[in-house]
Amino acid sequence: MSLSSKHSPALRSIEAANFETLLERISAQLGASAHVHDENGTFPHDNFKLLHEHGLLALTIPKALGGGGANLAQARKVIRAIAKGEPSTALILVMQYIQHARLQDNQNWPEALRLQVAQDAVREGALINALRVEPDLGTPARGGLPATIARRTAAGWRISGRKIYSTGSHGLTWFSLWARSNDEDPLVGAWLVHKDTPGISIIEDWDHLGMRATCSHEVVFDNVLVPLDHAVSVSRWSSPQPELDGEGLLWMSVLLSSVYDGVAQAARDWLVGWLETRKPSNLGASLSTLPRFQETVGHIDTLLFANRSLLDAAAEGHTPTSNAAQLKYLVTGNAIRAVELAIEASGNPGLSRSNPLQRHYRDVLCSRVHTPQNDAILQGVGKAVFAQRQPKERP
Repeated sequence: MSLSSKHSPALRSIEAANFETLLERISAQLGASAHVHDENGTFPHDNFKLLHEHGLLALTIPKALGGGGANLAQARKVIRAIAKGEPSTALILVMQYIQHARLQDNQNWPEALRLQVAQDAVREGALINALRVEPDLGTPARGGLPATIARRTAAGWRISGRKIYSTGSHGLTWFSLWARSNDEDPLVGAWLVHKDTPGISIIEDWDHLGMRATCSHEVVFDNVLVPLDHAVSVSRWSSPQPELDGEGLLWMSVLLSSVYDGVAQAARDWLVGWLETRKPSNLGASLSTLPRFQETVGHIDTLLFANRSLLDAAAEGHTPTSNAAQLKYLVTGNAIRAVELAIEASGNPGLSRSNPLQRHYRDVLCSRVHTPQNDAILQGVGKAVFAQRQPKERP
């Protein structure tokens, strides 16, 4: 029941000696059209076609199933490169990698469905993402039951509900839909829904400041019918199971943070190039010769060095999973500050729509909205501090 990996492009790519060169080339190619997708808010279909041609959409699928079998460090390297070119593509790819990284070990899913989702990704470049946020409830990380209802019938589950901020909506083949059954003690969790199932519609309401090409539109499910075994990962509300364990949270934190670190890297590169080529007539030399700009670039590179150190350590298994949220807080904060410094140094040119720096700034600010948000991270850390204190340590 497995897929052959003999001719897997993902396997060939990840084992090739020129993998770094390949990523640099893809990053530059995606970057060339990034401004178009940002201006128009269009889904980057060609980007994902290119990634599929190189096997990168199946990178975290096991080698035995035709994927790349990538670990977290390898996945991070890809995400960072893609994000430097076009971060919306990278964010959608993060969701793909998270969904597939340990899917084949998830015994809650029927084996046939696990293999089908993997096969679709390997052969067709099919994308999958979790749809969780709702208009009334907001993010489920803050607690509460979904308003999306799955009703058990003789024909299968009938699902109705609305999901907002559905990252990658137009490009997804599979929706991992967070819903609840209509039982007294409802089942809560993920129902697997194919995009072509009747009753699904997309409301194109994503008009965001940044990460515009994610096309995170509202998706409406109107009495959508799916087979009974498509309740792939559900548990009773009275005894809930976490969606992600510690390792899953670390993967999410590292890869999400790598997106915005990649954005900051792109901003840094633009600033350095601009400072080298900008030669005011009254100076007679490039701005890069002035100490204050050298100091600014040094500040930016130091922030990005900290990010690289944190992310590499975590990806290589040196960071406890309990620190995953703090990693996101630190890396995304450094990324935002790095782009802010570039804006301050460049002045009006940096805010001109003809230059990419303003786009990088809008994109990097979106790091704050991802779960967990900063207030929840810091409150959780502080709460843990007090919980770990021994009674004799307390006044």
